[in-house]
Amino acid sequence: MSYFQPIPELGEGPLVAEGTNFKVVTETVSRVTERKAPRGWWICFLIALSLVGVFTMTIGYLFWKGIGIWGNNSPCYWGWDITNFVWWVGIGHAGTLISAVLFIFRQRWRTAINRFAEAMTIFAVICALIFPGIHVGRPWVAYYMFPLPNQMGVWPNFKSPLLWDLFAVGTYFTVSLMFWLVGLIPDFATLRDRSTGRIRQMVYGVLALGWRGSNRHWKNYERAYLILAGLSTPLVLSVHSVVSFDFATSVEPGWHTTIFPPYFVAGAVFSGFAMVMTLLLIARTVFKMNHLVQMRHLELMNKIMLVTGSLVGYAYAMEFFTAWYSGSEYEMYVFINRATGPYAWAYWTMISCNVICPQLFWSRKLRRSIPVMFVVSILINIGMWFERFVIIATSLHRDYIPSSWGYFSPTVFDICTYLGTFGIFFTLFLLFIRWAPMIAIAEVKGILPEADPHYDPHGSHGAHGSREGSHGYALEPQGAE
Repeated sequence: MSYFQPIPELGEGPLVAEGTNFKVVTETVSRVTERKAPRGWWICFLIALSLVGVFTMTIGYLFWKGIGIWGNNSPCYWGWDITNFVWWVGIGHAGTLISAVLFIFRQRWRTAINRFAEAMTIFAVICALIFPGIHVGRPWVAYYMFPLPNQMGVWPNFKSPLLWDLFAVGTYFTVSLMFWLVGLIPDFATLRDRSTGRIRQMVYGVLALGWRGSNRHWKNYERAYLILAGLSTPLVLSVHSVVSFDFATSVEPGWHTTIFPPYFVAGAVFSGFAMVMTLLLIARTVFKMNHLVQMRHLELMNKIMLVTGSLVGYAYAMEFFTAWYSGSEYEMYVFINRATGPYAWAYWTMISCNVICPQLFWSRKLRRSIPVMFVVSILINIGMWFERFVIIATSLHRDYIPSSWGYFSPTVFDICTYLGTFGIFFTLFLLFIRWAPMIAIAEVKGILPEADPHYDPHGSHGAHGSREGSHGYALEPQGAE
């Protein structure tokens, strides 16, 4: 049995709208890359590109003057730099979960959203990888982090969590990029065959790697896709666990706790799904893809955000319990200070966005409301950024003795660096939706009734004598919510 003919799954609601066939899928997705970019796309692209320019100037000045231009101080040696690093790595977590883990478990609903998530993973990890290199203060010797001997006899310190980050995030990026590119091969071939211009044919022809859709090609493709999915699945757990070791392996009160690995993984999936939801809702509306990205897809994503949000809320409570149970007055003080100290505003913003907002999804009506899910997804990402900020700032700003207390305040260069990474992310994402299929054409076709070998194109009933899709799902009218 082909890995692209999954076992039946539970749940209600259609995966595609009535009237959707192979031609409709191909036309809907391909026309975005074939027509001229709309004015809105150009406006967004120019805004994103201007932010890239701001980022370039900020980084140039940073290299010239040093990290003293940031708000980092004693005792807050880490500030927005590590906050942004952990946040961007978390944003990229949903792509691997949707693409690899759900593929392994044969969840067909992933087909309409996995391409968005995969692309978002690549671009978010690119943004994240910027910060380990620049926050050390000497980016010209960043090669010290790589396990390469050099003329000075300096070897990497394998005890440093910074090196663990390099290996973990680097591996994650490499495997995710390969997984993304392999999945694009059949779709690039579709665009190649539809292209009328010579240049487009040549570019898509190179990207399609000679794909002809033969049985041998599909067999090798499915094998490669399954292997990469198997490699990617453990990365969902390992990458953010390793990132959490930056904190958990220290002896700093507020950081030295064993709950960090699962807590960080749940938070990463939580924020990653929220970012996918935000971008997906915009693209779904702008490019009129309601019949491919159905309400069922969005509702299932909201359920996952509800579960992971509840796990994150549980972790927040367990941190307080662990601090109390430890009997350490320093540990207890850190958590009491988070809720009542100078950063209480950040802590309660985090609680409101990450714990309270997702609880709206217990209501089926709110779970299926486009405005509600859009606003909640944005609030979740705001809350997850504040989570990373709270973990770092509130644990560092008050040392063991009052004379070492301080307060972190970002400078304009902190803000410009952060906004600049948004420019990089959205520049790459806008180029992606402009020139590559944003929805997996071949995979969506695999769940259509036409993909069923018993499908009767001339009959009014499915293979089993009822007006259902090939996998037993009743089809709803196109565009229905």
